[in-house]
Amino acid sequence: MSDKPIYDITPFTHLDYPGKLACIVWFCGCNMRCMYCYNSDIVFAKKGHYTEEDVYEFLDRRVGLLDGVVLSGGEPTLHDLLPICRRIRKMGFSIKLDTNGLNTDLIRELVEAGLIDYIALDFKAMNGKFGYVTGSSRYQNFAQTLDFLVANGAPFEVRTTVHADLLQPEDINAMMAELKSHGYEGPYYLQKFVETRHNIANMDKPKNEFDESRLDDTLQIVWR
Repeated sequence: MSDKPIYDITPFTHLDYPGKLACIVWFCGCNMRCMYCYNSDIVFAKKGHYTEEDVYEFLDRRVGLLDGVVLSGGEPTLHDLLPICRRIRKMGFSIKLDTNGLNTDLIRELVEAGLIDYIALDFKAMNGKFGYVTGSSRYQNFAQTLDFLVANGAPFEVRTTVHADLLQPEDINAMMAELKSHGYEGPYYLQKFVETRHNIANMDKPKNEFDESRLDDTLQIVWR
């Protein structure tokens, strides 16, 4: 593993951690290749720009100014987050984890150790489309993480990026039914595809329309 696992640090955000002023620590690498992902530089990076010590030094200067730290990527659970979270926790910060849920064992360790305060779990697609959208065949890992978080009662949200050429209302309806079948009752956050100059599959603005009126009311939907 690189001695510089951190690709970048966003020093301030009031949007990415509900109810808290936070920074974002962006970890290199990912175990998915989501077609619409615009963080391709981070996903494919083998080495970042910052060490863990750089992060701690930055946070030392933010004690009393920030409430929390968002661990994002890429996929942060590719890295040994236990010592990192312990160090951040000792500094007095709350910790949010953005994850695709594939590393169930590490997520379980972090939650059971009381090191994570909030999780944003990405639900990419149902099993039938999961491999096509993400380049990964590990849907069951995601499902195991979902089951663990529901059973544990850990504070978390589920979110999905919607590109209308990949996901249509019937897909979202099936995903809501799946979440409900696993015991998830919280809001379901949908975020629209953001067209940028670069994404992994060079996807453009959707050619298909997405008719929101066809969405079921299985869960409370919140658009971001």
